[in-house]
Amino acid sequence: MDEDFDMPGAEEMNEDFDLPDEGPVLKVGEEKEIGHQGLKKKLLKEGEGWDTPNNGDEVEVHYTGTLLDGTQFDSSRDGGTPFKFTLGQGQVIKGWDEGIRTMKKGENALFTIPPALAYGESGSPPTIPPSATLQFDVELLSWTSVNDISKDGGVIKKILKEGEKWENPKDLDEVIVNFEAQLEDKTLVAKSQDVEFTIKDGYFCPAISKAVKTMKKGEKVLLTVKPQYGFGDKGKPASGSEGAVPPNTTLHITLELVSWRTVSEVTDDKKVIKKILKEGEGYERPNEGAVVKLKLIGKLQDGKEFLKKGHAEGEDLFEFKTDEEQVIDGLDRAVLTMKKGEVALLTIAPEYAFGSSESQQELAVVPPNSTVNYEVELASFEKDKESWDMNTEEKIEAAGKKKEEGNALFKAGKYARASKRYEKAVKYIDYDSSFSEEAKKQAKALKVACNLNDAACKLKLKDYKQAEKLCSKVLELEGRNVKALYRRAQAYIQLADLDLAELDIKKALEIDPNNRDVKLEHKTLKEKMKEYNKKEAKFYGNMFAKLTKSDSPDNNKATDKDAEPMSVDSKA
Repeated sequence: MDEDFDMPGAEEMNEDFDLPDEGPVLKVGEEKEIGHQGLKKKLLKEGEGWDTPNNGDEVEVHYTGTLLDGTQFDSSRDGGTPFKFTLGQGQVIKGWDEGIRTMKKGENALFTIPPALAYGESGSPPTIPPSATLQFDVELLSWTSVNDISKDGGVIKKILKEGEKWENPKDLDEVIVNFEAQLEDKTLVAKSQDVEFTIKDGYFCPAISKAVKTMKKGEKVLLTVKPQYGFGDKGKPASGSEGAVPPNTTLHITLELVSWRTVSEVTDDKKVIKKILKEGEGYERPNEGAVVKLKLIGKLQDGKEFLKKGHAEGEDLFEFKTDEEQVIDGLDRAVLTMKKGEVALLTIAPEYAFGSSESQQELAVVPPNSTVNYEVELASFEKDKESWDMNTEEKIEAAGKKKEEGNALFKAGKYARASKRYEKAVKYIDYDSSFSEEAKKQAKALKVACNLNDAACKLKLKDYKQAEKLCSKVLELEGRNVKALYRRAQAYIQLADLDLAELDIKKALEIDPNNRDVKLEHKTLKEKMKEYNKKEAKFYGNMFAKLTKSDSPDNNKATDKDAEPMSVDSKA
C-alpha cells in the first residue's frame, strides 16, 4: 500500500497546494520576523479564534506610532476614533498591509517596520525622518469581509452579518431572501421581505442570483452592482411598487439569505427531482435492499390525490424493500437519497412513474403519460447488510443469492436490473485475500459466472465497451474460458475491432472446435470483414479516381506553372 499511495511529505504538500503564509505562530511577549524584508511582529495580546482578514477587507484598528527612540508621531487612541482602511489596496504603508493580515480579531501586536516597508529614504517630514524604522502598537478591533464575486469588479460583496454553518445554495435550490435596492444617491428602487425564487430562474437583476450562491443561511451583505450585472445600458422603467433604474446605473443592494430548500436531480436525465421540505437526521441513507418505512401522499399535477399511506391515526406506515420493483422506479431511487426524518417533495416524469399506461391507484386513476408528485417522509429504515459486516461464509452466500436474483431478472428481460445484481454479487467477494483456499475456489467460480452473465447483460444493453472489460476480467482468472472469448468477440465486432474479434474466435475454436455459437459468430465476423473490405475498396477506388481526374491534361492546364503533376499508376 505504501508503494501504491506514496503519500507526499509536508513540504511537498505545501508546494503542491500553494498554501498561504499566515505568519508566524507567536506566544505573548515573543517576537518574530514576518516575510523576508525585515518586518517584525511582537505579540502583546492574543486574539480570538483563527480567522484573519484578507486583502480587500475593510479593517478597523487602534494604533500608536513611534520612532525607535520612543517619540510618538501619530495615534488613533488620542482622538478616540478607530482608523478604518481597506487591506491590501495600498491605502497604508506596506508594512501595515503585510502585518495586519496576520492578526486575529482583538489581537494587539507591536510591529517594527523597516524603511523599505514604511516611508523609505525620503521619510515623511516633518514628523518622520529619512530612512526611519518605525514601531506601531496596533489592536485589530474588527473587519468586514469584502469579495469581488464576479471576478471583474462587477459585483462586490461586503458581509454585514455572518451566516450559519458552511453550506451555500445551488442553482436548483429555492431561496427566501430579504432585499433592498438603492441608486447611488440613496433613492430607493425596490424593497421586499421573504421573497422566494429558484436561483437559476433569477430575481430582480443577475447580481442577486450570483451573490446568493456565495452566501450562508442568515448571512446579510451589501452588494455594489455595476450596470453589466444590473440593468445595463437600457435601465429599467418603473413598475408597480418598484422605481425606475436609469441606464448605466450602479446599484447598492442589501441582501439577506433567510433560508432555502435544497432541490436536486435524482436521475441524470433530470426526470426525477427532489425538493427537501424538512432536513433529515445524521448522514446515513438507505442502501439497495433496505427496508424503508414512510408516510406517503401521491398527487397528480392538478393536485388530486391518488394515494395516501401512513397518515391516518393508527394506520401502519407504508413499507417496501428498495431495488425490488415494489414501487415505481422514481420513488425507489429518490428514497435512496433521503435521511431518516427527511420530508421531501418528488416530481417524477412518466418514464419513472406509471409510463404510457393508465394505472388504477388507491384513491384515483393515474392517466397515461402522467407526471406525478409525491410528498414523502422517511420515518425509518433498516439497511441491507453490507459486505464489511459479513464473515466469509455470509459473503459467499450473499453473492450466490444476488447471482440467482440476477439470473431471474435476466430471464425476465430486465437486463439493467440483472446487471446491478451481478455487480453487487461480485462486490461481496471481490477482496478474498483472507478467504480459505476452499472459499477462494467458491469465490472464483462466482466471480467468473457473475462477470460472464453481466457481460451478457451489457451486450443486450449495447454497452459493448463494458462487456469487453467484464470478459477480460474472466479471462484473467480463466484464460481458456470459451464463453468469455465468445462474448468478448461479440463486443469487439460491435466496436469494429475485427482483428481482435478474429483472434478471440480462433482461440475459442481451438479450445472447442464444435461449439455451435462460436461457429455462428465466426460466420458473422467473416461477413463483417467482407463488408468492411468492400467499403474500404470503394473508398480507395473513389479516392484514386479523384486523383486521376485531377491529373488529366485539362486540369494540368489550370495548375500553377511551377507545380509538378502527380504521377499515378494507371494500373492502380
